[in-house]
Parts: sequence; C-alpha cells; structure tokens
Amino acid sequence: MARLDSAGDVLLAGPAVRAVAGDGERDVVMLCGPQGAPAAALLPGVTEVLTWAAPWIVDPAPPVTADHLQALQDLVADADVDRAVILTSFHQSPLPLALQLRLAGVEFIAGASVDFAGSLLDVRLKPGEDFPEDQPEAERALTIARAAGYELPDGDPGLLRVRDVPDVTDLVCTDPYVVVHPGAAVPARAWPAERHRATVDLLADAGHRVVVTGGPGERELTAYVAGEHGLDLGGRTDLRGLSGILAGAEVLISGNTGPAHLSAAVGTPVVSLFSPVVPALRWAPYGVPVELLGDQNAPCRGTRARNCPVPGHPCLADVAPEEVAEAVERLAHRVPSLSSRREKRNA
Repeated sequence: MARLDSAGDVLLAGPAVRAVAGDGERDVVMLCGPQGAPAAALLPGVTEVLTWAAPWIVDPAPPVTADHLQALQDLVADADVDRAVILTSFHQSPLPLALQLRLAGVEFIAGASVDFAGSLLDVRLKPGEDFPEDQPEAERALTIARAAGYELPDGDPGLLRVRDVPDVTDLVCTDPYVVVHPGAAVPARAWPAERHRATVDLLADAGHRVVVTGGPGERELTAYVAGEHGLDLGGRTDLRGLSGILAGAEVLISGNTGPAHLSAAVGTPVVSLFSPVVPALRWAPYGVPVELLGDQNAPCRGTRARNCPVPGHPCLADVAPEEVAEAVERLAHRVPSLSSRREKRNA
C-alpha cells in the first residue's frame, strides 16, 4: 500500500490497511514519505515500512533524477511487492507512482484517478462517478481498498487505530489532564500562540491539569503556551510517545494537523480549531466526539493554502479562548454542542 504524504493522512489510511491485511493472512508493505513513515509504523496490519520522498508530494521537493527514481524501484523490488493499492486525496494523482511501481515489477495496481490510466492501473475508480468526493478521507481510502478486493475483517468497525500505545505515566502521572498541541506544519492551520496560552490559563483556573505537546522544533512555542500553568512536553516524545499522552487525555485541543488524527486513533475527543483551507467533512478527526471551531465559510475555504490568503487569519483568529475552554468542558462531560451535532449529520 502507498500513502506518500503526511502523518495524518497515513493515520487516516488505517482502516484501508486493516482491510488489506485481513485477519493477518497477508503481509502489508507500506510505502510512505518521510513525514508519514512514523505513523505507518503505528498502524495495525503493517509488516514493513518503506520510505521514499516523492518529488510530486514532498515540499521542498527533491530533484527528479534517475538515481532517485531507481531507488524507489529497488525498494519495491527488494520487498517483493506484487500488488499495490495507491491511496490519494482528491487533488492527487496515483499515476506517477503507478508508473514507477510497474517498472519495479508490481503486477496489480489499484487507485482512484480522474485521468485515463491506460495500463498503469488494473482497477481505476473514477472520483465523482464510482464514489463521492465529499466523504471522510478514511472512508475514501477504504473505498479504494474495497475496489481492489479487500474488506475489513468481521467485527472491525472501520475506525482509526494504532498499536503499541506506550505507558507514559512517567511523563504525565495519572491525574486527569487536557492536551494542548499548538503547532501545525502548515501556518494557515495554526491558531495564534497567545490564544493557546490564554486557553491554558483558563483551563487551569477551571481546575484542569494541562499538558502542552509539540515536536523538537517547537520547544519555544510549547514553552510559551505552557506558561506558568501548563506542563511543557515540547520535544520530549516521538509520535508513538505522543499516542500514549493522547490516549490518557480527557480532550485534545489542536488544529487540523496530524495529532488530531492520532487523538482519534486512540479514542480521545478533539476540540478542532479547523482552518477551512481543506474541507472539514473530509479531514476533521474521524470517529470520535469533535467540537469544530473556526469559520468554515471563510474566504480561504477550499484554497489548500499553506499561508493564510486573508489578512488577519480571521477563520481562526476570531475564535476566542473562552470558546475553546467551553468546548473542552462539553467534551469532557460528553455534552454535544450544536456544531458537533451538525457535523455528525453532514458527515
């Protein structure tokens, strides 16, 4: 199987991976980009992870050279792959990868493509004809796997899951806590840091213990957001360790970024500060209670912008810390808001 982009996208492929793996009778080799490979290692059903930076996916893109393309073909051939399911989002084509897989000797390839695929795909789904584009990304991926002939094992509800969630009580102790993850790989999806910090203060005043998480490059951000009232764990865990922190949390506060999907995979509700540069119907946290905050009809809607094209970033900057703190209380007490109910009806 292949999913060449981010960790969040790979986590959303989890149900499709389990369908291909079946009840363990099939080995699943997962081909990922550098950002997604750590997430693939957490997915039940994955037996091996191959990492390769696709020039049409990774930003900044590696140069297209014969050596770089040959490296992919060698990886695939050495793994003895004979069938491939290529998972893509609506704006991506499976055809560049399908061509490389053919040259590596893969005999059967399935994917979804709006373009004529010729002999590159043995199973081609046409988005908009064979399945609707407006559906959760996890269901889109599962649809592609099913078209290739794979079904979820009996009793598998098709939710996100990860394996080997670690015990992290040495980091967070055993008292209840709320996680705040202020970072985002894409600036357009980030809520202002000062709003995160104010939310930490509000939650602490309300009696919540707050844990702030982030990657090694976000230590300055997490230290600022944690302030005097939060436990700063910035840079102190890898993705697997973060799964343990999220599994023990009451609620996660996050933008539409990878940790939101990791939270869904361990069953933890999410206050989602969701920038509408991509559709919430497709990329909101899947299968867990969600409070969706942010103007989903803002002018940036559907632009896929990395940097906000609207001065002031109003889709998220207009969300007040008080709104986030109230959403945490609703999720912590399992009281659905109007926005949560509306999202569920529209899903």
